[in-house]
Amino acid sequence: MTTETTAPAQPPCRDLFERMPPLLLIERFRTGSNHLDRRVLDLPPEPLHRTFDGSELDDAGQPLRLGSWSAQTLLGHLADAELVFAHRMRRIVAEDGPTLSPFDEHAFIDAGLYDPTDRGLGGPAPGGFPGGKPVAGFVAVIHTTRLFMGQFLATLTDEQLARTGLHPHDGPTSVRDILNYAAWHLEHHAFFLNAKLDFMLGSAQPDAGGPSRGCGPGCGCH
Repeated sequence: MTTETTAPAQPPCRDLFERMPPLLLIERFRTGSNHLDRRVLDLPPEPLHRTFDGSELDDAGQPLRLGSWSAQTLLGHLADAELVFAHRMRRIVAEDGPTLSPFDEHAFIDAGLYDPTDRGLGGPAPGGFPGGKPVAGFVAVIHTTRLFMGQFLATLTDEQLARTGLHPHDGPTSVRDILNYAAWHLEHHAFFLNAKLDFMLGSAQPDAGGPSRGCGPGCGCH
């Protein structure tokens, strides 16, 4: 089965963010949740938890780039990642060369943190809502953390942005390094979320003046 889609050509590339001046990057980071398709907030449980196996095709019979995660898993991962990135950046500013804990995203998935459920402590959740763990909570975490961190990052000096912690796998990692990655990470996953929604629901008409889903001017990834 196919659905009429008008998918963006590609997710943004990393070097776009690495070349941005600090204040422009911080503003792009701060407003990153604008790239998430709001239709996900209204999805019923079945499409919200639908996974993808790579067999999905567009109207021309070509494979679609959708990723395998469900919309729920993707947003849960983004919310957890935002908390990790925020804590790492604040620790590096506050502490001298802290050792950063790795984030095993697959452990969170394997532990069922994003699985559908209508139960909690004491039995069924209030109201017995199907699917549980509503995505509105994940989106709220992403949006609020970005606003909180955007204000914080804008107060830093160049020297503070250059402060480093030690990542077990990546070695010395600066606040700017994490900021670059975090800004890219959300927009990268938003590409796949929006492509999933376009496939399941049909292409959304972009709001006038809304954020671009591609890299935008100055991208060197081609």
